[in-house]
Amino acid sequence: MLFAAASIMAVFMGIAAVFVRQKAAKRPLTMAKIIIPPVMMSTGALMYIFPYFRLTPFEIMEATVMGLLFSIVLILTTRYVEKGGELYVKQSRMFPVILVVLLALRIIMKTILSMSISPGEIGGMFFLLAFVMIVIWRLSMFIHLQAFKKQQINEARPRS
Repeated sequence: MLFAAASIMAVFMGIAAVFVRQKAAKRPLTMAKIIIPPVMMSTGALMYIFPYFRLTPFEIMEATVMGLLFSIVLILTTRYVEKGGELYVKQSRMFPVILVVLLALRIIMKTILSMSISPGEIGGMFFLLAFVMIVIWRLSMFIHLQAFKKQQINEARPRS
């Protein structure tokens, strides 16, 4: 019952993420918009204070590697567009599809892992997976924004 409720909640959170991303695509990319989400999400790491959520080194490695792999998908599908001297994240038609696939993978992985790992450890693993994925993706966004700003500075310099 709890597993079904958590899965349904994940679907609703995914739907909310689609709407949030669509709204965010209408505003230019800034350092604050890149940095704030991972910083706010990092407070979730306080769960590891409690032994119920603590992970073994192998579980940490698994979650980190999966987060890295999922972040590659996000990085490869994120497109940027320049409008009026500002950098925007272009809305992708694939984003909802990717999100549904990631949610399905999450549910499948959770089902398989729940046979041998406690719910607390699974929660800890999925938090770590999501955090690694978001941090790496946001780092990629930061690099794109810095390159864009550098390009603007170089283009603004008078040619001699």
